Amino acid sequence: MEKPVVLATTLGAPGGIYKCFESCIERHFTIVPYERFVQRKEQFAARIQALFVWGTSIKVDRELLQSLPNLKAVVNGGVGVDHLDIPLINSFGVKVSNTPHVVDNATADIGMCLMLASARRIVEGHNFSKFRESDEFPETTLGTDVSGATLGIIGMGRIGYKIAKRAQGSENEEKSVGATYCVSMDELLQKSDFIMVVVNLSPQTHKLIGAKEFAMMKPNSTFINISRGLVVDQDALVEALQKKMIRAAALDVTYPEPLPRDHSLLSMPNVIVLPHVGTHTMETSQLMVKRMVTNALAALTGDQLPDEVKA
Repeated sequence: MEKPVVLATTLGAPGGIYKCFESCIERHFTIVPYERFVQRKEQFAARIQALFVWGTSIKVDRELLQSLPNLKAVVNGGVGVDHLDIPLINSFGVKVSNTPHVVDNATADIGMCLMLASARRIVEGHNFSKFRESDEFPETTLGTDVSGATLGIIGMGRIGYKIAKRAQGSENEEKSVGATYCVSMDELLQKSDFIMVVVNLSPQTHKLIGAKEFAMMKPNSTFINISRGLVVDQDALVEALQKKMIRAAALDVTYPEPLPRDHSLLSMPNVIVLPHVGTHTMETSQLMVKRMVTNALAALTGDQLPDEVKA
């Protein structure tokens, strides 16, 4: 029996799903690489029923949607869908899904990793071991304790809760994660030693953290962002670090991604910048691909998509 056809960036190519997950998809679908589709649209367009989006390598615009008359779903790998115009996609009768839940643990782990690495100056210690010019570890590399510190979490959803759980070291329910809800973000900013942002990007959260918010933070605080780069006014962050309004920053997300090599943030010794690797593990990536397959199969059979995202 002929398998249904999905469109995706060439597996293993830059910006595409890794080749090691190919069998997970090919068990159910025939994959048409996007690069091949562009060259031979008339051969493939009518056969494609789902589009697999991994990152931003495929631009899902009106032109592409018009060229796929039998498309039923745009299936996104990852939670964030700010790169997709959902009202436009829905206007073509096409559904959109993402892969929530399966990314929660890995994202919470990267948040804790960044907090610890920044507090204990892990990157500087590693570089000292590799490139040291003396045997003396300078006073300027003294870290700060995480134990006993206050962690402020902006965005106490699924991932925020898992971060609180890890920070508390408890497996019990909500009260035991040690979370105290602040009546305002201002209160959280003023009280916290570490501030971690875990919100979705939306018009309401665009540049949620700016000059006003950095001015409220403790001068010995560390700012951590594992949400989306545009949640933060990046210029205001640079200024806050340069003026020593905060102690340090640790970022898994920026804008753009990656940052230009001459960007100010990359030259600061008290800043860690990762290339958006919150879900970048073998186990989580495999779960994401499997969830994409589940959503695509549901769309093709006319069932409710388990992870449908509506406008």
